[in-house]
Amino acid sequence: MKAKRYKPTTRLVHGPGHSAKWDFSHHVTPPLSSSTTYRLDSAKRGARGFSEFGQYVKDQGETPVYIYDRLDEPTRSILEGELANAEEGEACVTFASGMAAISGALGSILVTGDELIAHPILYGCTHSLFENWYPRLGFGVARVDMNDHARLRARITERTRVLYFESPANPTLELIDIRALRGLVDEVNATREAARKLLILIDNTFATPFGQRPLSLGADVVLHSLTKNLGGFGTELGGAVICPRWLLPSVLLYRKDFGGILSSKAAWAILVYGLPTLPLRLKRQQYTARKVARWLESNPAVRRTVYPGLESFPQRELALAQLRDFDGDFAPGNMISFELDPEFVDALDFVDEIAASAYSVTLAVSLGHTKTLIELPASMTHSSYAGAQAPPEERRNAIRVSIGLESPADIIRDLDDAMKAVARRTATTAS
Repeated sequence: MKAKRYKPTTRLVHGPGHSAKWDFSHHVTPPLSSSTTYRLDSAKRGARGFSEFGQYVKDQGETPVYIYDRLDEPTRSILEGELANAEEGEACVTFASGMAAISGALGSILVTGDELIAHPILYGCTHSLFENWYPRLGFGVARVDMNDHARLRARITERTRVLYFESPANPTLELIDIRALRGLVDEVNATREAARKLLILIDNTFATPFGQRPLSLGADVVLHSLTKNLGGFGTELGGAVICPRWLLPSVLLYRKDFGGILSSKAAWAILVYGLPTLPLRLKRQQYTARKVARWLESNPAVRRTVYPGLESFPQRELALAQLRDFDGDFAPGNMISFELDPEFVDALDFVDEIAASAYSVTLAVSLGHTKTLIELPASMTHSSYAGAQAPPEERRNAIRVSIGLESPADIIRDLDDAMKAVARRTATTAS
């Protein structure tokens, strides 16, 4: 309880002052638990462990009865407590990947015949899950702009259980007004029974709890890919569901039966390296992102630059209101999207030049890494969008950049060198 007096940045470094899940009286760094099964003193204790499964929310009181890693284990459980605290939530369940977390959260809520409404722009694998798999399971999926409240309200039916979106969205960086959406959902829920309440689920991977706490803005469930900013170093896969206490038993049961557990080794790395350095990394990355975004915006070869930290960002007022760090400062994040003018620089040639010649910028998918990563979403992470759902022509050459910890001057130089090299080749070919 004493830890609550301190700011979230400090709590991410030190973790719980006391944990019922491990003896912290001598460990400065949380120990790594690595045991798939646990010794039981008696059959009665084993029975108690199974009967109590899913009941532990707060990290206090008596130590849980650990039985088998897939049910619960100390290191992962401590990480879950830290993530719940960072997001100002009641409970957290971690999974083997971000997609496992999304599947677990929705699978714990939806039943055959239910429907979810999702924002049109989502991470490519989430889009694929909704389009390719959910119809087979009997889950209806509709796509509506979450900022078009009139159209959204008209589309909601008694079957609708979930509104799902990312904010900022991957890869466009579009924001969803969470508070406004909460007001709409409250109107819908005023006439619904408790078991059929409409729920707001948000993927907060881009912003992280450092830059946005969706639960305080009105969301019901927050999802994360721990692989990205929260892990931070590109070494671990993981996902997390931060949910209300009433949903915890269902999500834990889903994870137990479907088996998508986060390994204790991955949990330990995220707990010891990822969370304590999150504010430090993001503050540095935001500083660099602002410089890179301003340079891109001023470059004649760049048709459009999208970054929440720019004054030209289309949803500037919403960004200033919603993207706030633990100290209340503006937190526009580390992601940039930009489109090149094809008359000067071809996007595909530019990305290939980066891959061949750049040192401080790496052609690779994923994001939230210590290294700056660049990719073409339309043909890579979002290639599952096709046909009528494919991005418009002007966005097919959009480039996504995840800013790392390098010097901003070096990132800009590598981007500039690649643009100039491709422009020279284009001019030579044309002549």
